[in-house]
Amino acid sequence: MKILECEQRSTEWFEARLGCITGSNMSKVITASGKPSTQIDTHINELIAQRLIGEIPQQDEPNFWMQRGTELEPQARMFYELAQDVEVKEVGFCKHDILNCGVSPDGLVGDDGGLEIKCPRESTQIKYLRSGKLPAEYKPQVMACLWITRREWWDFLSFHPKLPEFQIRVYRDEEYISSLQQQVTKACETIENEVRKLQ
Repeated sequence: MKILECEQRSTEWFEARLGCITGSNMSKVITASGKPSTQIDTHINELIAQRLIGEIPQQDEPNFWMQRGTELEPQARMFYELAQDVEVKEVGFCKHDILNCGVSPDGLVGDDGGLEIKCPRESTQIKYLRSGKLPAEYKPQVMACLWITRREWWDFLSFHPKLPEFQIRVYRDEEYISSLQQQVTKACETIENEVRKLQ
């Protein structure tokens, strides 16, 4: 992988993601069960348009919970470092060596691990605590991080300052990662072919 050392949500970061399949949108490519997402064609069309126009897509105004999550992320990362007695390395964008896809980890841990942070509303935090499992909606994103960074495990941390934290370590699911790689490769090839035809 290639690591782009830019600040997340900076202009450089958005430009790196232009027309690119990213971890946060991986659920639009593959479902948690490993099947192609029903959103895949719409997402491919969005990425083709980005490539042809060559502009950073208009970003929606962040809602309260998105803004709150961004503000709480440094506190959550510090909590994790203290609780696990580790140092988290912040990176900008990790891009696949060949394919036009990448992920923006919330942190890399040592040589083998990574970190995904969520700071949800109270009821969602309780849902995660009661479930005790990686939320299905984040499986594609976490597995994409493991695939692109070639790491062995990824810690999913859901943090709320007034409630107990929820943390679970997720290991590589090679069968799922193989399906993810196939779907992403196919989507990337479609995007490249269509861009060439339409340019």
